[in-house]
Amino acid sequence: MFSKSFRVKSNTAIKGSDRRKLRTDVAAAFPALSSEQLSELVPNREELNVVKLYAHKGDAVTVYANNRNPVLFELEKTLYPTVYTLWSYPDLLPAFSTWPPVLQRLAGGADLMLPGVMVPSCGLPQVQQGTLCAITLVGNRAPVAVGVATMSTAEMLAAGMKGKGFTVLHAYTDHLWGFGDKSYPPTIAPLVAEPAELESTDDDDKDEEGREHDSDLCVAPSLQMDLGNLNLQEGDGCASALSLSAQRPVRNVCVSTERMDELLHQCFFHALKCKVKKSELPLLTSTFLRNYMFSCCPEGQQLDIKKSSYKKLSKFLQYMQQQKIIQVKELNKGVESIVHIDWKHSDIKSFVVPEVFSAVSTAPESKCGDGEQLYHAPEIIPLYGVSTKMAPLFQESGHKKGSILSSSEVRHIIISYVKTNELVDETNKNFVKVNPILCDCLLDKWEQDEISKLKWDDLLSRCLEQLQPYHQVTFFGHEPIVRKGNLDPIDITIAQRSSNKKVTIIKNLELYGLDPQLVANTLQQRVQASATINTLPGAKDRVQVQIQGNQINHLAKLLLEEYQLHRKYIQGLEKAPKLSRKK
Repeated sequence: MFSKSFRVKSNTAIKGSDRRKLRTDVAAAFPALSSEQLSELVPNREELNVVKLYAHKGDAVTVYANNRNPVLFELEKTLYPTVYTLWSYPDLLPAFSTWPPVLQRLAGGADLMLPGVMVPSCGLPQVQQGTLCAITLVGNRAPVAVGVATMSTAEMLAAGMKGKGFTVLHAYTDHLWGFGDKSYPPTIAPLVAEPAELESTDDDDKDEEGREHDSDLCVAPSLQMDLGNLNLQEGDGCASALSLSAQRPVRNVCVSTERMDELLHQCFFHALKCKVKKSELPLLTSTFLRNYMFSCCPEGQQLDIKKSSYKKLSKFLQYMQQQKIIQVKELNKGVESIVHIDWKHSDIKSFVVPEVFSAVSTAPESKCGDGEQLYHAPEIIPLYGVSTKMAPLFQESGHKKGSILSSSEVRHIIISYVKTNELVDETNKNFVKVNPILCDCLLDKWEQDEISKLKWDDLLSRCLEQLQPYHQVTFFGHEPIVRKGNLDPIDITIAQRSSNKKVTIIKNLELYGLDPQLVANTLQQRVQASATINTLPGAKDRVQVQIQGNQINHLAKLLLEEYQLHRKYIQGLEKAPKLSRKK
């Protein structure tokens, strides 16, 4: 379901009454959770958002995110846990194991076939058709996928472990996982020995030390993905892959305590220097770890505080507080937050961002002296909502009133509709015949008796005009935001004040993620003119920047060249004074 990118419709915080209802629904869906675990999953105070999105096939999905990580998703009024949740509660669902090479197929949208399921010596879990199950990799109980059983355990065995076993809804490395902090699965030892891990027991005492060392081995995520190109289709290819994997799971020696300490310090200073903004303080320590430190972990490595000498995040941050790098306080009972960061501390200033991150982290997220990030222009995509009038035209494609589509999706649906209904004009293929549905959806009343054909371009432009405008804005490092209507441009006007003095007024900077105060300060320093911030008339939560003189030329350079905004999102640049030419 999440093998391809999805489109976010809304992202809002969950309030108290909704949290209680969600906690009740989760308790009913997963009765194995204790009251303490329910409070962890649906906390009272921590950040908890509800995200409405559309999957690539048009399915409406509700995602619940705790500190940015998706923890649950709801489809057709049924709740499902994400892999992030199952890593904390690995025994929440009955689990079936598969081999590491299968993982990439699952993340790519494939379902799990029964030949790819490992049958342990103790037998398979007993499930019925339609039971929600977790899928793990051999040698690690941390789930990597969530699926629904297509048959009961008895039917699986009766079928000789052939056919489709599970419809996979979500998997590690898919786009829903990518919506979170993109952390690796933890290493959770199996409850029983699996066939791939059974060894000769003739010299138990002699090999005890060696096996203790072997128990500290873990599956390397990077190696798992390297094996994804193996052919795992049902049949001989799968059998050969299984026999290859059964000889010995792909393993990698886990890092030492000293190396984990180094990685922990590296991610900590990288996050402070290139990720955290002063305006984001106070910042929950758990959010700092998940959203900032994990994203600074080099690819192929896994940050695991439990394997460091600190063991706990609180102990590590306490040490950093003793070094006077940060200040941590318990603002709410049992919840700690970082309230201050000394960006001028020698350890932060001397930290060098690893080369692997330099191209992607340092440039767009360079810091001012106080830790503020430089601006990164948002990605803006126009979208279109299906209106009541246009619903009959989109019904065949499975889209209803309120469905939100991109312009390319609209174009594809219209072309498919025309071809399916054989509306291309036989005499001139540049024209489309207008049937009753096209007539009602696209033509005005006075046109309906006069127009029987439309050019392709005219047909498509009329469709876009009749749909409801939406837009999607994606700010750097944040989830996409979808809003109704067109995005207002940054509006620049010149006004006359007393004594015939001119002032430049700039509105709508906030819509593009720009800080009006920062823009005002920058312009004030460059043109040496007074700049003020005033409340925007008719909008209590919006402001406008006002600066003396006609400063549009300086403003254009700032917005177009430095902030890299597209000219079409700026209104009023034509009012700039003409520059005098030197003779």
